Amino acid sequence: MAVEFSKNQDMAPDRVCVRIADIDFALVSVDPALKIQIQGASQDFLIPEATPHVTIETRWDDLSAVELSGQKLFESGAVWQLYQSDSMYMFSLSSKAMGSVPYEVAHVRKDWTYGEALLHRGYFDMDKSIYPLEYPLDELLMINFLSLGRGAEVHACGVVDSHGNGHLFLGQSRAGKTTLARLWQKEKGITVLSDDRIILRQMDEKIWMYGTPWHGEAGIACSVRTRLTRVYILLQGKTNEVVPLGRTEAATKLFARSFLPFYNPEALEFTLGFFEEVAKAVPCYEFRFLPDRGAVEFIQRLKD
Repeated sequence: MAVEFSKNQDMAPDRVCVRIADIDFALVSVDPALKIQIQGASQDFLIPEATPHVTIETRWDDLSAVELSGQKLFESGAVWQLYQSDSMYMFSLSSKAMGSVPYEVAHVRKDWTYGEALLHRGYFDMDKSIYPLEYPLDELLMINFLSLGRGAEVHACGVVDSHGNGHLFLGQSRAGKTTLARLWQKEKGITVLSDDRIILRQMDEKIWMYGTPWHGEAGIACSVRTRLTRVYILLQGKTNEVVPLGRTEAATKLFARSFLPFYNPEALEFTLGFFEEVAKAVPCYEFRFLPDRGAVEFIQRLKD
């Protein structure tokens, strides 16, 4: 199915820009009846007008007869599905609570720089403003855009200490990220970038880590970036200790705790190579810890 994107700026009365990890997204309404409002933690990432890296046009539509065409690449088992045609990708987002019709369909060019998000008008109050890139679509766009040689998103808590050093604590669910984030929040001169999701990018021959809007239970989301100085793979232990990791092992553990487009072999190859660069540039450890303030004090005393 061919999709034509609007170029008539007279049809775009509503436009907002968001910056996450130094990547600018423009969300443009090409429907006078659709008013955009950024919601939740993403409000802290709003910026003035900018030349975007990614532009998404949005409008109301009737999706009851939408054609889910092309090859199905991925089934999340929950909200979203991804399809691929010759010229673009298509996300279909559904909720059983709403009904059988997708509540949103997004068509995105294969370079991930331009797309269109269609919202099913039958599910929404069209008199109210809406955020068409509400999770998980915003994060899906970011993960795929990063995977084209720009960086990676990891499942981690990120902390900036009082000296400006960036500490990255990686772990799957229940590894202790939220616990550590709350402990660090109590310390003076500390900034917690996120309690759940961090973006890593390599620029100016340095590895940088960024906060994201996609927080965990602690609700911590900060738009700040800092240089990454240490990486810790979280394991709960009987005492606080760190075990240095070799580059290959560290890269593998980073890869296993990242958000990946599994349907894209080239993206997977880039991401693994990127984590090898991270492990080469930054000391990496396995951090076995007790979930109390002693864990924070231990990291603050640690020297290379």
